[in-house]
Amino acid sequence: MKKLLIANRGEIAIRIVRAARDYGVATVAIYSDADAASLHAELADEAYGLGPGRPVDTYLNIEKILDIARRAKADAVHPGYGFLSERAEFAQAVLDAGLTWVGPAPQVITALGDKVEARRIAAKVGAPLVKGSDGPLASAAEAVAFAREAGLPLAIKAAFGGGGRGMKVARKLEEIGELFDSAVREATEAFGRGECYAEQFLDRPRHVEAQVLADTHGNTVVLGTRDCSLQRRNQKLVEEAPAPFISEEQRARIHDAARAICAKAGYTGAGTVEFLLSENDVISFLEVNTRLQVEHPVTEETTGVDIVIEQLRIADGLPLSIKETPAPRGHAFEFRINAEDPGRGFLPTPGLITLFRAPSGPGIRLDAGVETGSEIPGLYDSIMAKLIVTGATREEALIRARRALAEFRIEGVASVLPFHRAVLEERDFTGEDGFRVYTNWIETAFRGVEPAPRVDAIEGGLLRSFIEIDGRHHTLGLPAALFSGLSAPQPNVAASAPASEGEISAPIPGTIQQWLVEDGSHITEGEAVALLEAMKMETRIIAPKAGRIHIKVEAGKAVGLGAKLATIE
Repeated sequence: MKKLLIANRGEIAIRIVRAARDYGVATVAIYSDADAASLHAELADEAYGLGPGRPVDTYLNIEKILDIARRAKADAVHPGYGFLSERAEFAQAVLDAGLTWVGPAPQVITALGDKVEARRIAAKVGAPLVKGSDGPLASAAEAVAFAREAGLPLAIKAAFGGGGRGMKVARKLEEIGELFDSAVREATEAFGRGECYAEQFLDRPRHVEAQVLADTHGNTVVLGTRDCSLQRRNQKLVEEAPAPFISEEQRARIHDAARAICAKAGYTGAGTVEFLLSENDVISFLEVNTRLQVEHPVTEETTGVDIVIEQLRIADGLPLSIKETPAPRGHAFEFRINAEDPGRGFLPTPGLITLFRAPSGPGIRLDAGVETGSEIPGLYDSIMAKLIVTGATREEALIRARRALAEFRIEGVASVLPFHRAVLEERDFTGEDGFRVYTNWIETAFRGVEPAPRVDAIEGGLLRSFIEIDGRHHTLGLPAALFSGLSAPQPNVAASAPASEGEISAPIPGTIQQWLVEDGSHITEGEAVALLEAMKMETRIIAPKAGRIHIKVEAGKAVGLGAKLATIE
């Protein structure tokens, strides 16, 4: 390859730009209007606009992306993580366009991306498995029937997704219907397909995974394990490598199963095989992520292997630079630095970063997609950066992490930094009494942190108009900040209003995805009345009192922080 188009945004696009430079390859970035001032577009050798709209119109638009690849004369495509990274049709379209695809073959993505088929492959090689549905469930009623057969708790999962999107855990039969519908909605929004399946849920499990590399010469190598148990809403917040507090027998079983699954599937590229580990040491295969993982840096720091460069080497037909599992060198943590308020249930907080001052020093690495002055759009994932801390031992890494997190300052938007600082003082996590963290530990055992001060959302990105030059129409995009003093309303955005008694207001900026009640109907206090989508998360809007509801904002409308959604009388 000579010129690599990066079909992604933010910190992972920058990470790939840097690896490509080290590998001697030119880079092409793509950006939506909302990302017009983004760092990833600035740091690449070239950058092309995708235009306005939601992700389906931009970073998920295969035709637009391949048109840019053609115009830029790129000869390879790296999908990063999220967006189109696990879409077989995108991989096939890239190959059909005569370009090099940095990832596994489309048929392998299809096989392993179908979580039901992935379970079948895992069963064939003898990997440990809990009971699951035979295929996708056609309805909430089928989900209830399976729950009666398999028992509770039950996990409902997107059949064609990952990263915690479209996953719900049901602990009562009566909540399965609503959770199934919610999982289907999330899966459709995140992956373009809404099929969901179900499997037994191991209560209070740890999340342990194995990083795999496989080339086109028949070499399949497991680089080691990671623990990713510290999660909120089934999405990881802190990861570490190697996975601590597991036996060598458990580690070997995870390594062997991961290697066998990938070899059986004919895998090539970088991939991750994920497992759950229960309190009573039951291991169960979870899924295979057929892409680069967000948490790949902790494996890089403890093995000395640049996983992104290995992806590029594999795509170029070269053999792996490593032939066997390396002995880990030290211990590493990754802290995802998200624009979320942990004191308000990790609500996302898009806005303008007025100060971004990162730590440095021995054992500190920062993979960031933002800087002071960057805008955090409400359209995408809330991740701003990843802080990676390495020490000779887990104890040394913990000490360094406390120092680094104390130095880290972000202002203008809320961040998860207070959570990270607090969790490093929790004995459940530090491990003096044994490692007691599990995948829903935050929701059930964490003492919590204070809410951050409220911040106002901003209208960033580009505003589009047109200009005529010699009678020819040209589209013109100008920074929205230029018009911040004008009073013209933005399209499809409801005005913000102060909350008062008997009023339901938006807790965060976002889009009203669905009303769960009818206008004029009687509701009860604490009832969920609407679903608000922001930064790829679904937030339930709860009625503060009982009464008759009068809806003020229709579904599909974007709203600002504090916007009046409905009144109750």
